[in-house]
Amino acid sequence: MPMRSDSATPGAGNTVMSKGRPVSLGGSGVIEVGKPMPSIVVADARMSGVDLSKATGKVRIISVVPSIDTATCEAQTHQLSEDSNGLDKQVDMITVSRDLPFAQQRFAREAKISNVVFLSDANSRQFGEATGLTLVSSQLLARAVIVTDQKNIVRYLQVVPDINALPDIQQAMRIARTLL
Repeated sequence: MPMRSDSATPGAGNTVMSKGRPVSLGGSGVIEVGKPMPSIVVADARMSGVDLSKATGKVRIISVVPSIDTATCEAQTHQLSEDSNGLDKQVDMITVSRDLPFAQQRFAREAKISNVVFLSDANSRQFGEATGLTLVSSQLLARAVIVTDQKNIVRYLQVVPDINALPDIQQAMRIARTLL
């Protein structure tokens, strides 16, 4: 699976590629490096709302995937979980997708992943809307990785220009380590 280290620009009017074709991004907001994580409510495993703007005090790596049950999304999530060299003990590791929490929990169980928190944007769709990471044609999320510091400021953002490629999770982890 190819890995990309470059980044596309989030937000309405911008595009990423999928199977050689441009796919429009949508959303009323845009996530930006140096700015606070927007107020976004996503669902946890119990279908309770979690506001990502309220989670301060810890560095976070937020891995954004279109659908947890695809090969590329699975590989991205395994990288986040398994390639951290102990970083998962100091940093919140989060995966966000439009999958229902039930599907995310089934995936985590089957993959034996217990060090990643899975959050769903299936019902509210606030995450894609506030970050500009909604794939307009499918209403899934674009592939991305976000690092926020202890004050919830976005310190790293990679929107993968081709959703069939992996993000540079190792670069996100290097950035997260500098924030500790």
